Amino acid sequence: MVEAEKIKKVAIDDEMKDAYLDYAMSVIVGRALPDVRDGLKPVHKRILYALNDLGITSSSSHKKSARIVGEVLGKYHPHGDTAVYDTLVRMAQDFSYRYPLVDGHGNFGSIDGDSAAAMRYTEARMAKIADEMLRDIDKDTVDFRPNFDDTLEEPEVLPARVPNLLVNGSSGIAVGMATSIPPHNLGEVVDALIKMIEETNVGVDDLIECISGPDFPTGGFIMNRDEVIKAYHTGRGKIRLRARSRIEEDEDNNNKTPTIIVEELPYKVNKAKLIEKIADLVKDEKIAGIRDLRDESDREGMRIVIECKRGVNPDILLNKLYKNTQLLITYSVIMLALVDGEPRVLSLKEILHHYLEHQKNVIRRRTAYDLQKAEARAHILAGYRIALDAIDDVVEIIKKSPDSDTASKKLISSYGLSEKQANAILSMQLKRLTALERDKIDEEYRELQDKIAYLRSILASKEKLMEVIKEELIEIKEKFADERRTTILNQEISLEMEDLIEEENIVVAFTRHGYIKRMSLDLYRSQHRGGKGIIGMSTRENDFVENILASTTHQTFLFFTNQGQVYRLKGYQIPEAGRQARGTAIVNLLKLEEDERITTVIPVEDFENGDNLIMVTKEGLIKKTSLKEYNTNYTGLRGIKLREEDELVAVRLFKNKEEKSAGDKGEKGNIIIVTREGQAIRFNSREVRATSRNSMGVKAIDLAENDEVIGMGLTTAGEDLFVITEKGYGKRTSLSEYRTQSRGGKGLITAKITEKNGYLTSMKIVKSDSLQELFVITREGIMIRLEVDEISCFGRNTQGVKIISLNQGDEVVSLASVIMEEEEEKI
Repeated sequence: MVEAEKIKKVAIDDEMKDAYLDYAMSVIVGRALPDVRDGLKPVHKRILYALNDLGITSSSSHKKSARIVGEVLGKYHPHGDTAVYDTLVRMAQDFSYRYPLVDGHGNFGSIDGDSAAAMRYTEARMAKIADEMLRDIDKDTVDFRPNFDDTLEEPEVLPARVPNLLVNGSSGIAVGMATSIPPHNLGEVVDALIKMIEETNVGVDDLIECISGPDFPTGGFIMNRDEVIKAYHTGRGKIRLRARSRIEEDEDNNNKTPTIIVEELPYKVNKAKLIEKIADLVKDEKIAGIRDLRDESDREGMRIVIECKRGVNPDILLNKLYKNTQLLITYSVIMLALVDGEPRVLSLKEILHHYLEHQKNVIRRRTAYDLQKAEARAHILAGYRIALDAIDDVVEIIKKSPDSDTASKKLISSYGLSEKQANAILSMQLKRLTALERDKIDEEYRELQDKIAYLRSILASKEKLMEVIKEELIEIKEKFADERRTTILNQEISLEMEDLIEEENIVVAFTRHGYIKRMSLDLYRSQHRGGKGIIGMSTRENDFVENILASTTHQTFLFFTNQGQVYRLKGYQIPEAGRQARGTAIVNLLKLEEDERITTVIPVEDFENGDNLIMVTKEGLIKKTSLKEYNTNYTGLRGIKLREEDELVAVRLFKNKEEKSAGDKGEKGNIIIVTREGQAIRFNSREVRATSRNSMGVKAIDLAENDEVIGMGLTTAGEDLFVITEKGYGKRTSLSEYRTQSRGGKGLITAKITEKNGYLTSMKIVKSDSLQELFVITREGIMIRLEVDEISCFGRNTQGVKIISLNQGDEVVSLASVIMEEEEEKI
């Protein structure tokens, strides 16, 4: 019975905390994380040490895996035979390890996920490169510690003459942390280590000149080198790995039938499961266009054959496979390793630094060991030489001595020998007294003196020590380095729908209340002036179609809001819908604020061609900013700084060629702004200086009380200004009637405003001799499509003619235009 005074009371939460921390550190240090010096977890270390202890090196014959597992379990790693054997198997797989440490004989599994045969059937031995991991371990190069039952000793770390942590990588999940270090090319890692030895103040960027990136045993492509560089700097990153594939085209009945050949897979991808996944996608009709799928892999290498149906674009099909299968994966890099027993996330330079520090310690200890052995041998040889110089007297002393102890003492006193030297002389064989043997002793002694001097110089000079490390690294490289398998690109591929669909012409329509859709351009037919139009988009009550744009599925759309924010979508990201469908609420695609609405949409082909964006606000301010400042994936980006009551009205893309011609005489490069009450001002674009995204802009027009800007246009030679009123009256007026003024003036009359025709609602710059067509859009969602040539020209101070017949209570609210490039493209 336990005595009461021996019972200790402990709070259960404190006990649980302490116990869990002990368990966590046991897993972190003892099982899951590699040591930064040799790149091995304890189980890998113990397997290699047991193989070396058994003499099962690369030069010996293979031995049964069960025998090796039993040795590891019984002496060093009592955690279960399955765990040990699974580790042994992975160390022998050339698709798991970049440089396998075990040479397996028998079935050690496959890239298809097949399990290895039972340990009683397979055999193993150390690979040649593994010999280098344990080289000089018998020369006091590393510390040893007791094994789990204190009956034997095991090394705390291996000498690791190979930089194994980077070369073979490591992965593991501990408690609250995980490591995922990718494998690398041995030659590149050695080159980086030599660079660190030869140069001072080497940075990560300098090392990247040697190590271009991870080198996976299964090859493939690394698509984002920028992320690799980030991982080397910070220890963390996400690498995109893509299979190596090619497209072959065969002639089949005069029709091209493309075939996709996959020759290399991303790291750790199961080939059999990948093929099964592709088959399931075809079966579920998620991917169409595949006629046949088969695995033709053999001893020559991997070959997955995907036969396409006739007429299928193989590039788009391949992109769909990248999107939906493990032909493209993300590999998370977490370079976490144990440094002095503590887990740390390391940069590339830190990993190489710790490895070099370990090698300096190994070489220093090996040199000291070799020096001690050489000095002990030289000491004995010096005694031999003394004895041989006075051999007759030495023999006489030995003959007259009653025993060996007496002889030893007389030799020590007579010739100043040490006890070891005296005992060595007494043990010397008679054949050593020959002249030939005496010459050998002298030669060995001289060689030892040179060796001792060399070893002492290594210990005395850091430069010589580093030179030894460098020479041995070069030796390792010459013996084991091979060509890089993984190709590194710097093109982060985007597997959005742009890569998965054909590029086609579309019409994008959106409403005042924020509904948007895309449609094929051929859904509308041309009509004549005065027609009733067709329903282009059904809308909810009090909503109306504000604008439509002709573009392609691959173009980028910039969405500018009344609050001056800018968002972006690709054409294919806008949901497709029928002509009469309402579309999708824009708030489901863009993160708009409660009172925020889209005012202008700009389709963009190229952000870096020198184009500018011209913006105008309701209160008459104007701003010009380079288009490239909006080339970002951030959403909710500020497009213009607004006053409290002001709103962004219109944004126009100002082409670089138009900007260059803005100073010429005539109508090129001018800006025209129109107001609700029929005023218009035209001025040269050079009067607006380019400013940053966050600027407010300058005054464009001096507005009358209660007037506001309704639109803006950019002019070139031979164009007209088309305006339309809320009651459906419109007209064309030659831009030559609008003289160029200075920015900030009141402008000229552009339309006669009466009760009959109402206020102006929209304006467009049109060109009569082009294939331009206009969409007139009403509050009820009615659209009519007109050719520009059908609209009559009038002077500035006129009210125009009826463009569209409106239902009672309806009114015109918006205007859009389409310019066709060829006559046959007209709808």
